[in-house]
This record gives sequence, C-alpha cells and structure tokens, in this order.
Amino acid sequence: MEIILSQRCKSFTGTISRTHGYAIKRTGNRFFSKRNPGNNVPPGGHWKFIVSCAELAKQGFMLTDIRVSANEIMDAMHEMGHGNYLWRLKYPETLNAAQVLTLKSELGL
Repeated sequence: MEIILSQRCKSFTGTISRTHGYAIKRTGNRFFSKRNPGNNVPPGGHWKFIVSCAELAKQGFMLTDIRVSANEIMDAMHEMGHGNYLWRLKYPETLNAAQVLTLKSELGL
C-alpha cells in the first residue's frame, strides 16, 4: 500500500499503533506499508492498519490518500477470516482511502 502525504507533512514513518503489526517506511520519495519483522500480527491487524491509514487520509492533515491493491485487501480480509469477496466485482484494482472506507461500511467491518 502506498501512503500519500499531505503538503504539510514532509515525512511519516514508523507505527501508527502497536496493535496492527504494520508500519510505514520510506522508499525514495514515497511511503509504503510494511509488515513489522518478528512481530506477531493479530488477526485483523493488516485490515485495521489499512483502515487506520484511510481514516487519517480522510482527515487530510498528515495523509491525503492511500493506494492499496484489491489483492492486498483480499489478503488482509483472508488473514482475519473474512471470506466475502463479491465486493471485487464493483471495485477497481487499486482503491483509494474513500473507497476503502466505503467498502468497510458496506461489509460491516
């Protein structure tokens, strides 16, 4: 997942929450999510991290958007035991923050 920073934020790396098992890393001038090595990721941790980033983007202060592939979302849902993938028929290959939050609401997650 790529994280798009706002103009006010020059850098944003590290964890958002210790309960996710994921962090943000910088690669060149871009920022991406990464699984923390050696940490146990709780069921739903990956999905919660994606949603947390989408919610931060909605606020627009530090992040303005995210780009996450539908495959990564499917992996995150699979990790938490969610098996409904019919949403793939109506969403694009890459989702932004607003689409992630809409999906969360539609699926009741």
